[in-house]
Formats: sequence, C-alpha cells, structure tokens
Amino acid sequence: MEPNRPTEHRSARRTGIVDPADVLVFSTSVNSQGEVNALRPLLDFMLAGHGQWNFDLEDCDRILRVESASQVRERIMALLAGFGYACSELE
Repeated sequence: MEPNRPTEHRSARRTGIVDPADVLVFSTSVNSQGEVNALRPLLDFMLAGHGQWNFDLEDCDRILRVESASQVRERIMALLAGFGYACSELE
C-alpha cells in the first residue's frame, strides 16, 4: 500500500455513475490495515457485489466510505459496533 493512499476495495460490479444519495461516509475507530483486512470479508458479504467500500486510515476520522444503493447504514454501524469499533455517520 502506498503511503497516504486510502485503503480501497472495489466490488466486481461497478456502474460508473454513483448517486450521491447512495454514498455513506462514516467516522470510525478502525486504526490499521490488519483491522481492515479482518473486516473485509464481512463488508464484502454485506454488500454482496452490489456496492463498494474503502477506508481512509490517514484521515483523522478513519473514514469508511460506502457506495451502495442498498439500505446498509444501520447494518454497517451495527457490524463495526459488534467488533468493538466506534462508527458514526458523517453528514
């Protein structure tokens, strides 16, 4: 991973056009690439090829950005909370 570059994961399906209403941005307490790697299969399963996500661990808010037309807001926050991470949506 290059320094100062967000940790990124893209699903296999990508439309190219994203409705801003379908983009969720969360502040988290995820601190390391190892933690991202542990969450990767869970986030992949949750989005099931219908979205994409990435972490920006260089940002002071440890940003998780999710692009998905599915209603996943509460599920994302519950997933991270279940593993002991803080997660709140930024507006």
